[in-house]
Amino acid sequence: MAKQLQYGTTAKLFHWLTVALLSVQYPLGWFMPEIHRGAKPSDALTFHVSLGLTILALIVLRLLWRITHPVAPERSLPAWQQLISEAVHWLLYALVLMTTMTGWLLASEHGWSISLFFAVPLPMLTSKGSLLASSIGKWHGTMEWALLSLIGAHVAAAMAHTFIFRDRIMQRMLPTNLMIFDTNRESRKAW
Repeated sequence: MAKQLQYGTTAKLFHWLTVALLSVQYPLGWFMPEIHRGAKPSDALTFHVSLGLTILALIVLRLLWRITHPVAPERSLPAWQQLISEAVHWLLYALVLMTTMTGWLLASEHGWSISLFFAVPLPMLTSKGSLLASSIGKWHGTMEWALLSLIGAHVAAAMAHTFIFRDRIMQRMLPTNLMIFDTNRESRKAW
């Protein structure tokens, strides 16, 4: 299968929808009341888990799309940047998957009966009090911080390419009507 040179509309939609959902998910998770054994799931927790499962489904679809619609690395990047870029993207997929799955395991281990957006009951991944699920679920917070750190590095690299290198790398993932700096640093172009 030949690799495309640019990300298509579907890949861009998956990317920016994931960004939007994570932008809601992180503050929601941080500002929820204390979660502890014996606590009853609140509306905020139900929404948090529902949003997490939506992100899980979206990232699985995005991963399948990326596998079936590969995009060639930007040729203007040095080989080491291409390698790091590819590694960061695959690590982002892995961390989103691990973060959402550890959260679902944690909710299952607590024995919480949660419905998807207050409508569809979610299956439990394990029985209440499972030691293995408890051990894995405790990694949820660690995964959150690892993912947030990697997202920060990803955004920093994108900003460096946009405002320092001005090499049009970001143009590949931006909606087509956004303005970015041209490579000659003298003019701005609509893409």
